[in-house]
Parts: sequence; structure tokens; C-alpha cells
Amino acid sequence: MSLHPSLQSYADAWTHSIDAISELVSPLVEGEWNRRTPCPGWSVRDLVSHVIGLDCEMLGDPRPIHTLPRDLYHVTNEHQRYMEMQVDVRRHHTAPEMTSELEYTIIRRNRQLRNESRQPDALVRGPLSTEVTLEESMRNRAYDLWVHEQDLRTALGRPGNLDSPGAYVARDVLLSRLPKVVAKDAGAPPNSAVVFDVHGPLEFLRTVRVDAEGVGSIDGAPSLGPAATLTLDWETYFRLACGRVTPEAVADRLKTEGDPELTAAILRNFAVTP
Repeated sequence: MSLHPSLQSYADAWTHSIDAISELVSPLVEGEWNRRTPCPGWSVRDLVSHVIGLDCEMLGDPRPIHTLPRDLYHVTNEHQRYMEMQVDVRRHHTAPEMTSELEYTIIRRNRQLRNESRQPDALVRGPLSTEVTLEESMRNRAYDLWVHEQDLRTALGRPGNLDSPGAYVARDVLLSRLPKVVAKDAGAPPNSAVVFDVHGPLEFLRTVRVDAEGVGSIDGAPSLGPAATLTLDWETYFRLACGRVTPEAVADRLKTEGDPELTAAILRNFAVTP
């Protein structure tokens, strides 16, 4: 394979999740494609349309020329409008049309990954006419795909893959955003620390430390006398961080210690992805 070694884990995660998604949706009958998912405003069909559309963009396909309806309540900003285009253009596709396009897209993307020889820092097209590195693009794609695999599993009552390759990518992406949540969004005081103790299929302990300037950083060492500690399972962690549930809805799966105002502020700002 010509794929750069630093990109291999993202390719593996994408492959694992896309195969799981294909396996989940292939046997669905027409009505099941209309089931609601935890992703606001999106059905199973919409979610698979999003998956197909973004992988087509990774392939360099032109975006569809399409006018969105004005009554989509869940579309409130330009980023959501951008994402909705690939979804709405497929809203009336049948189950066989959806599965055949998904399979064809998977074949094309697998071929692209087999032949990928660009360096991780090569610039590629990103959302809204942005440019990102190939590494960032592949990481975001692996993360997005695993989260949507979990959305589909929730909608279809088929739990699983909470410790798959994509789960580890998702963990790292979500943890990279945690210092901002604690230090800036929740306003943790300078020279304080907040501990996150996560158990379940993925287990990890991380400490976010806020320095004298109010800047957050994260490491794996425990803290003596943290301002707050949050203990929760991995599924609850990612569902909160991805905005799929509210803190109130999973209060029985959360244990908090320390400053109650700080823990409330952290949970209020915990969702870092639409």
C-alpha cells in the first residue's frame, strides 16, 4: 500500500465503520429508512445520504446543484446548509437506490485509499470552500463516520462497536476539544484541575489543567485535589459530547464531585459537535 503510515489508522477506522453501516442498512425495508435517528432532523435515509455525500466529496465529485426547502427547522446556519444539500437531494430515493449508491461509493473510496500516495500535509478540499490537510480530512471523516454509525445503531436498536477503531479516533478528537470546554466555555478558575474518569468499552482518565493565564491543557496524570471530577461511561461521554443527549437525560449515568457550579457549567457546554 502507498498510504502514508500516519494515515493508516484513519483509513482502518473508516473501513470498519463504513462496512458496519452497509451491513446495518442493507436488509432494511422501505419504512425503516424513515426512522428517526439521534441526529437532529435526520432519518436513517438522511444519515446514509450524508455519509454517501461526504465520501463523494472526498472523491472529488462536484457538489449537487440543488435548492433547499425553506421549512427545514434543523437548518439554522451556513455549515448546516452545506451539510443538508447532500441529504435533501436524496430525500426521495428508494431503499434499493440508497444501498446501491452506498455500495458503489464504498468501492470507489476503497480504490482511492489503496492508491493514495499524497503526504499527510497535502491540502485538500474541506467544507464551505475551505482547505484542510489530508490528515485532518481523513481524521474528521473517520470520526464523523463512527459517530453516525452509532446514530444508526441507536435508531435501529443494534448496539455495538463501542471499542472499534473509529471509537479510538472519536475519543482522541473529543478529548482534544476538552481543554476549551473546561477553561474557556465553562470558565474553570486559573490554577485548577478537572478530572474525567471514563469507564466501559473504552476506559481512560484525563485531567484538564487550567494555568494561571486561564489556558487549558490535558494529560493522563491524576490530579490531587481537583476542583471537580466527572465519572461516566464511554457511551454517555460521547453521546453528550456529540450533542445526542442532554445532561438531564443521562443524570443517572453521571457522577460528579467537587464544585457544583463548575460541573454544571462543564456539562452545559459539553457538546462540541453538531
